[in-house]
Amino acid sequence: MKITQTPLADCFVIEPQIFGDSRGSFMETYNEQKFPAEVHFVQDNQSISQKGVLRGLHFQTGIYAQAKLVRVIRGEVLDVAVDIRPESKTFGQHFSIILNEENNKQLFVPRGFAHGFAVLQDNTIFAYKCDNFYNKEAESGIIYNDPDIAIDWRLDDEEMILSDKDKLLPNLKSLLL
Repeated sequence: MKITQTPLADCFVIEPQIFGDSRGSFMETYNEQKFPAEVHFVQDNQSISQKGVLRGLHFQTGIYAQAKLVRVIRGEVLDVAVDIRPESKTFGQHFSIILNEENNKQLFVPRGFAHGFAVLQDNTIFAYKCDNFYNKEAESGIIYNDPDIAIDWRLDDEEMILSDKDKLLPNLKSLLL
């Protein structure tokens, strides 16, 4: 397993070693010994989405904050993490990466980050681990097209499919007021 630090503090890319033969392939997708001691995953989630679906940018607040380990089982997404920790030197910056079934890369998104993804292929299966349980009252987010973050989602506006809730999220600046 290769772990590479991204330009955002505490956020990293994981590339599993894949072993293949005539029967197929095998890879280790998670190993607790290779993650920071403070990370203990308690919940796994999965979504299936069509091309153009944009989910995010989401996060949990306060004691319900979540770290996530995200990956694609089938299809392809542009995955995005945004550092929203006011004390961080990379506050307001984002990192994006293509995750797909061919590269098998994963992204570790620490607590204090907003997270989202744009689906680039139909029938994409997106899976992720969380280190804290979901709490509806702690749910929050940032609008996907916040000009101060300036994410290139690799989709045209008319292609994007968003939930009504995601269309109404505030920008990052308004969350700081």
